[in-house]
Amino acid sequence: MSILRLILGDQLSHDISSLRDSDPDHDIVLLCEVYEEATYVKHHKKKIAFLFSAMRHFATELREKRHRVDYIQLDDEKNTGSFTSEVERAIKRHDPKKIVVTFPGEYRLLKAIQGWAELFEFEVEIRPDDRFLCSPEEFNTWAEGRKQLRMEFFYREMRKRHDILMGNGEPEGGQWNYDVENRKPPKDGLKIPQPYKSKLDAVTREVLDLVAEKFGNHFGDLEPFYFAVTRDQALYALQKFIDERLTHFGDYQDAMMEGEPWMYHSHLSFYLNCGLLNPLETARKAERAYHEGRAPLNAVEGFIRQIIGWREYVRGIYWLKMPRYADENFLDAERKLPRLYWNGETKMNCLRQCVKETKENAYAHHIQRLMVLGNFALLTGVDPKQASEWYLSVYADAFEWVEMPNVTGMILFADGGLLGSKPYAGGGNHINKMSTYCGNCDYSVSKKIGANACPFNYLYWDFLIRHKERLGNNPRLSLAYRSLSKRGDEKLEAIRGDARYFLRALERGEQV
Repeated sequence: MSILRLILGDQLSHDISSLRDSDPDHDIVLLCEVYEEATYVKHHKKKIAFLFSAMRHFATELREKRHRVDYIQLDDEKNTGSFTSEVERAIKRHDPKKIVVTFPGEYRLLKAIQGWAELFEFEVEIRPDDRFLCSPEEFNTWAEGRKQLRMEFFYREMRKRHDILMGNGEPEGGQWNYDVENRKPPKDGLKIPQPYKSKLDAVTREVLDLVAEKFGNHFGDLEPFYFAVTRDQALYALQKFIDERLTHFGDYQDAMMEGEPWMYHSHLSFYLNCGLLNPLETARKAERAYHEGRAPLNAVEGFIRQIIGWREYVRGIYWLKMPRYADENFLDAERKLPRLYWNGETKMNCLRQCVKETKENAYAHHIQRLMVLGNFALLTGVDPKQASEWYLSVYADAFEWVEMPNVTGMILFADGGLLGSKPYAGGGNHINKMSTYCGNCDYSVSKKIGANACPFNYLYWDFLIRHKERLGNNPRLSLAYRSLSKRGDEKLEAIRGDARYFLRALERGEQV
């Protein structure tokens, strides 16, 4: 009898554990495009097209390797629209002896898959996803007994375990972290290379037409479409990053420039998170560039830290704390997500630019997501579940295991400091320093209060005032609270008054 091997849309790796012992002459590989996965949040049109096209190309590659592939397209008239129902249909078609699937990236999917054995009265084998460098069990062991789960210490363990940027047991250059060198503001004359852009083939064109027809009411621009949709294309995009962008990635990874959505970032998270690239091979290629003298240490270390440090760490946090993590709301934030996150209609140029580029590209780099879009959500008290759903919907690299800890923990401090040691809140000065947005804004970043003042300025101080009981003893906010204590009652009331006026306008749906 055959084995039914289910491949999910973020498991497009030929060495995925569920395929490792596959018998091409007998086993069936099942891939499904289902409405349930495209609409449980209304994903960006470009995100849906990217994953469907990558899945179809992956299926073709499997067939070329003689695998027997059962591929269910979205517009198949018999498509039931859910993984569970499609697996049930596949069992009836193929009468396999068991189902094999690799551990999924979302808690809700894991619970569904774990229920199949009883539902179908059938053996279901869930294999570890060993594309990641740290299993949930290994992370739990690392976390056990620790008072603080700081990424920096986890990252050092990963460096040692995989011998990356190490020499004689010590970190290259004598330091573990070169982040202090990676905070240069943008400057005139930067020549930012063009990002990788794939050429459309017939498969992708067909998918684009399908998405336009079936998901036309979803957020985002469908075209132009430029994502890699095969492993070969993803490998080319990786090499292009190393050759053209890695040298300056470190220096300018926190910089934001109007009209330059891609900057020197790698844009490889799309391909890492769906399986077209392997994280260890990606880190090794960057490490090789350093050893060959083609990229500086601060850039290479910063890039590698994102992959083997932060990426692995947030996945560990997700599986350590789910399902309760989804309900975390330490600051009791209850505001509905403002409409400007969907339509970009705001007088705040930084927000307008970031929403515009998100709509166009299903992408924004991490500082845009954190210090503009996220900072605004934090300061205005947006409900973590609504914010999390938005981030999951609009970014093509967003899967819940990576998105939720970043939003709940890093952006909104909704976990009370489990992931980050302080809220990443800030006023307009930081955005002004690290971007070119403020010069074209309707508001004045130099003004702290008043009708023309940058809203980030008074919203920041109002945030600290509102949450003093919860945050006042945080040592990393001591300077801010000392500064706040020196302001007279008149200034404090002006801050609170401007914030109240702004937040009421936001609630009324006015353009702010």
